[in-house]
Amino acid sequence: MTGAADPDRWSVANAALRTATDRFTDLVAAAPSPDVMATADWTVADTLAHVASIAVLYVSRLEGTEIPIRVPGLEDLLATTNVDTVADVNTQVLAHFTERDPEVLLTQLNTLVGRLLTTSADPRSTVSWLGNARVTVGGLFAHLTNELLVHGWDIARALRRAWPMPDEHAALYWDLFMFDMLRDTYGVLLNTELPMPRHHVSVQFRSRYTPTTTLTLGDRRVRIAPPDAPFDASVTFRPARFNLMMFGRISIAQAVLRRDVVIGGPRPWRLPAFLRVVHMPNGRLAPPPASGPQRG
Repeated sequence: MTGAADPDRWSVANAALRTATDRFTDLVAAAPSPDVMATADWTVADTLAHVASIAVLYVSRLEGTEIPIRVPGLEDLLATTNVDTVADVNTQVLAHFTERDPEVLLTQLNTLVGRLLTTSADPRSTVSWLGNARVTVGGLFAHLTNELLVHGWDIARALRRAWPMPDEHAALYWDLFMFDMLRDTYGVLLNTELPMPRHHVSVQFRSRYTPTTTLTLGDRRVRIAPPDAPFDASVTFRPARFNLMMFGRISIAQAVLRRDVVIGGPRPWRLPAFLRVVHMPNGRLAPPPASGPQRG
């Protein structure tokens, strides 16, 4: 038994979210100023506000209440976004979610996470997510944990502090969030309007911390293949570093050279065509704009 239905994985998801929140809180509190740039575009305070806004959304989803961030047309915006337009959603949300006092935001974040962790919702039940995808409650916990880990990495790097990322916790993003979402529906989250490879492409994903899973891209859909299905490429990964790669914090070359990601299989050259569609919000993998120069 795997995914959110597995009580052991649900227990890990609870522990991971609590631990990541506590560590993130301590890290942000240690910043000499909330105006330190954590990324090229966001300060520490902006990054904290972004993570807190996600927690706001998740509590509203679990409690069945209206999202208290007053962005005009927010529900329509959430329903129609895909991985390549998530940045537009973030910009809109942060423009209307204006609190930037770290003390206020950290209190809010911890209160919201506390409400999530005491939910009585079935971890296998699903809620509406970006792009009209359906995500389990366990998947929400896994996604928020990943946000805390990846954005914690941003802040820690800016502050020149260590930021260990437990592989077992990073793996939840794949096991409980991504794979479970693909078993249900991802709506329009993956941009399958992009040019498709000429052939179906199947990629097998393996790690010590997740069930071996093969994804197949074809006919403008992505699906989970049967366990014994053949595959073109294989990706053996260390979850923490793989997540940093997929979210554009480190390059594919860095991950491969350090053997955090090992690419194999009978037709590994088909992997780039697969990643053109099946990727996370990542400027390195996103398609170029309709006009203008191609982004790296």
